Amino acid sequence: MNRLETLRVFCAAADAVNFREAASRLGVSPQVVTRAVRELEMALGETLFHRSTRGVQLSSFGAQLVVRARTALSGVDTLFPDPSDEGDPSYRGVVRIAAPTSVGRGFMMDVLAPHLRAHSDLRVDLRLSDAYADVVDQQIDVGVRIGQMRDSRFVARRACDVRFSVVGSPDLIARVGAPKTIDDLMTRPLTAFIDGNSGRAWPWIFKGGRQLQPTDPAFVTDDPVAEAQAVAHGLGFGQLPDYIAMPYIRAGQMTAVLGTQAPEPWSLYIYRSQRTPVPARVRLVFDVLIEAFRNAEKALRETAA
Repeated sequence: MNRLETLRVFCAAADAVNFREAASRLGVSPQVVTRAVRELEMALGETLFHRSTRGVQLSSFGAQLVVRARTALSGVDTLFPDPSDEGDPSYRGVVRIAAPTSVGRGFMMDVLAPHLRAHSDLRVDLRLSDAYADVVDQQIDVGVRIGQMRDSRFVARRACDVRFSVVGSPDLIARVGAPKTIDDLMTRPLTAFIDGNSGRAWPWIFKGGRQLQPTDPAFVTDDPVAEAQAVAHGLGFGQLPDYIAMPYIRAGQMTAVLGTQAPEPWSLYIYRSQRTPVPARVRLVFDVLIEAFRNAEKALRETAA
């Protein structure tokens, strides 16, 4: 019997009239209680109980020890979930999430908030950035990434496709005309989005792998929401992911152009570390995000149709 279990038996014996009653409470034989007390007395070199035909009584040393033992056991018990707690104790703790800024704003909280309300001990630390997260330094549990996932350190599951469209405001199109070709597009005012990993503007991508690099953009930013707002205000054409562009298109603030030149969609992945075991709270968030993005893509396609 390890020392921790011996202390538990000792505390149970201290609360009981005799060792038989303590054994009954613990669901063990009286011999187990007797042996545990004897082992503890031998280890400490002190008598813990005075035994008589009427029962057992704590010695003065035993009375002092039981107070310290209960404090120590209570400290250990706080490290582990208590099944009697309200809610599901397996979800207790922090889940650190990394996601692109454009994905994280609004959408992530709409998805996570119901689960945070349902599991009061679940905490989320959400980090939004369009630069790749250092999952080791930032201790990321779950991440969202658009594009290739080739890092073998992660368990990654494809959640949905992200499509890209060239869009402009009706006012801009009325002023400069809608481009008919990619070469036409180069003669129009354009917006540029800065890649947080390289510090350079992202190239625009088109069907067949063709790329366009805005050389003299009318508006430059490292915030995808600001870029969308600039396009909606008519500052330039932009190439935006559908989950950003579609609300503006539905509201009549943007119009998609060059649809036949749209690139192949990119995959959006939800990933987590390979390390095991996987805490229930991390698995919960991982599965919830996958389902949410799949449902969002379905809704987006239905709306577009």
